[in-house]
Amino acid sequence: MVAAPAFAQEAAIPSRPIVIAHRGASGERPEHTLASYELAIEQGADFIEPDLVMTKDGQLVARHENDITDTTDVASRPEFRARRTSKVIDSTKHSGWFTEDFTLAELRTLRAKERLPLLRRANTSYDGQFAVPTLREVIALAKSASAKTGRTIGVYPETKHPTYFASIGLAMEAALVAELKAAGWDRADAPVFIQSFEVNNLKALKQMTRVPLIQLIDADGAPADGAQPSYAAMITPEGLKSVAAYAAGIGPAKAMVVKGDGTVTPLVDDAHAAGLKVHPWTFRAENFFLPSGLRNGINPAGHGRLGEEISRHLAAGVDGFFTDFPYQGVEARDRHAR
Repeated sequence: MVAAPAFAQEAAIPSRPIVIAHRGASGERPEHTLASYELAIEQGADFIEPDLVMTKDGQLVARHENDITDTTDVASRPEFRARRTSKVIDSTKHSGWFTEDFTLAELRTLRAKERLPLLRRANTSYDGQFAVPTLREVIALAKSASAKTGRTIGVYPETKHPTYFASIGLAMEAALVAELKAAGWDRADAPVFIQSFEVNNLKALKQMTRVPLIQLIDADGAPADGAQPSYAAMITPEGLKSVAAYAAGIGPAKAMVVKGDGTVTPLVDDAHAAGLKVHPWTFRAENFFLPSGLRNGINPAGHGRLGEEISRHLAAGVDGFFTDFPYQGVEARDRHAR
């Protein structure tokens, strides 16, 4: 008997609102570690989200930014002290250590640490335990977990600073597409979304892969590649029609869908009218990140009523959402469905 290809048993993207584990279960483990992704899968997430940056030798790894000063122990490593430098990335000056100055082998000697220690003190107990994972490892984890659990676990990678990386000879699009093809994930119903805050990056990917693309949109500013004058221009009905020419959906900042006072904006209806899915970001339990009316107490690190905030967005008709606390996301989604 001829074995079926690895992706043959994978279901299409679920029709119910999807729970996207933002950097894994990053509310409970240091972000972008295999431990964070594994916990997110245990908690019922449909997708795990790796932010992607490049190494000096052209490998894709999962880090929030290419500046790894605050997410690894690199600052304490004497062998890399001389690598500290300053760079201008997307018009902003950064000082520290950067993935593009390390080979994958060098980067793998570093260990991850909690990025928000003042808000997530418990996570600091895991500092130094986990390596920086590659995209290939994240995909392998998703596939292995899908086989073990019997449910499809997808990946939702974000290309970070693609124009900057291209400018230093490390264009990431071809590398990303190659990894997805190797996984058997180069089809429209693959359990994958590719996201970016830039525009031309997504338009290039549209010509290279059949997986769905998501245009990330912030409440302020404009895409770093200068392809649009502002994000505000992109969420008008005409702007959304233009996005629909290359993307399957948008990923707006959550307050663009439901304001802090609970007011629902027209964005979901307008996006759906243009044929676009809506996956807002990012739902976090800490009071610091919640609207004032959903906070419990005055401690910024204390947890408020995250489930209520998610429920507001589900009632507004979103097709999925990013959260640092996947188990609360799953609970809110299932409760809303009932």
